[in-house]
Amino acid sequence: MAADLLPDSPPGAIATNIAQIRDRIAAACFRTNRQPGDVQLMAVSKMHPAAALLEAAAAGITLFGENRVQEFATKKLELTALSGTTICMIGHLQTNKARRAAELFDQIHSLDSLAVAEKLNESATAFNKRLPVLLEIKLSPEAAKTGLLPNSPDLEALLERLPNLSALELRGLMTVPPWDENAEAARPYFRQLKDLRETLSQQHPRQNFAALSMGMTNDFEVAIEEGSTIIRVGTAIFGKRSYK
Repeated sequence: MAADLLPDSPPGAIATNIAQIRDRIAAACFRTNRQPGDVQLMAVSKMHPAAALLEAAAAGITLFGENRVQEFATKKLELTALSGTTICMIGHLQTNKARRAAELFDQIHSLDSLAVAEKLNESATAFNKRLPVLLEIKLSPEAAKTGLLPNSPDLEALLERLPNLSALELRGLMTVPPWDENAEAARPYFRQLKDLRETLSQQHPRQNFAALSMGMTNDFEVAIEEGSTIIRVGTAIFGKRSYK
């Protein structure tokens, strides 16, 4: 489905939404004896206009997530005033888009194949940049979800190869659980990702698995309770997206 970039939100709405989300982050951290500073708030700005990103940045957001290479390539032309921020690719990335993604984005949070990793490494080297990455892990049974299966040969092959891809810097794991109105339904998936991190950290002690990117608008508080270090929030900040 295609989507229209939404018009600007009412003045001040984005800043108000962000403040409310930060209060909810703090409350979730308090319940689990964590510090709010240990959880990064990523504003998922896909299908929202550049003006919305600028407003969110003015309200203190420094981490953004985008899903499509071409959409962000167009949007970036209007973001010359944006500074001090990190823009991450969080959507599925195909090999033929890897070079452009390495050029456009500061980080890739959806790495799910060795072929893409090698292309990103080649491209980042050509652009003289070091590219932090998260591995996307597929825990959902949904066919439409992408990612590396836990304990799979593909995951192991990628982890064995990554230390030799000098332009890439592994920082952790990401997952997208099945959507459910009941946020508690996501808890087993979040626990599974955390457990996988512990296993991989023991198997690959020289690699960095510190980041856990899990939790979105509907379930980020549960994710924080289960150890998330990055929550990806779009609708609760920018409002609903328009599809057609």
